Amino acid sequence: MRKAEVKRRTLETDISVRINLDGIGQSSISTGIGFFDHMLDQIAKHGLIDLEIGAKGDLHIDGHHTVEDIGITLGQAFSRALGEKKGVFRYGHAYVPLDEALSRVVIDLSGRPGLAMEVDFTRDAVGEFDLELVREFFQGFVNHAAITLHIDNLKGKNAHHQCETIFKAFGRALRMAAQIDPRIEGATPSTKGSL
Repeated sequence: MRKAEVKRRTLETDISVRINLDGIGQSSISTGIGFFDHMLDQIAKHGLIDLEIGAKGDLHIDGHHTVEDIGITLGQAFSRALGEKKGVFRYGHAYVPLDEALSRVVIDLSGRPGLAMEVDFTRDAVGEFDLELVREFFQGFVNHAAITLHIDNLKGKNAHHQCETIFKAFGRALRMAAQIDPRIEGATPSTKGSL
């Protein structure tokens, strides 16, 4: 089983993440930010990843440190659980609609961190969640998971829907990229021989 557990403690946050890439989409998430919990649950459910996240952060300041540090810690856990990436599909993509909104996410488990994100949210926040922090979460994740990630919101008028389609598509694309490909029998999916 491809599992990992990572803890991260700073003067600003105290975070623990447990992940099972071969799970069934079960999650237990508590970050202190309700809408963000809802988005992280989408990753687990649609990625078929069992995910436990507990976080305590300096939310009296704002959500920035908590959201970014969860991205970092989840990226580290994903990388550890994935291991040497032998036998994985490597690439993943998903289009996900929610009513009027549509997002596309494309992933390469390349070993090279990179984020290209084209999203124009129609408002600045959903509830108490500052939508500027979506980029901070994904930047933290790609930097520590060492993946290339492209996120495009293609349509959307409702910011909740825009954001939810992004997180659902991210879960689906992760699931595809990390899935074991029986046709390559444990080989590394690269002409270089390593990722």
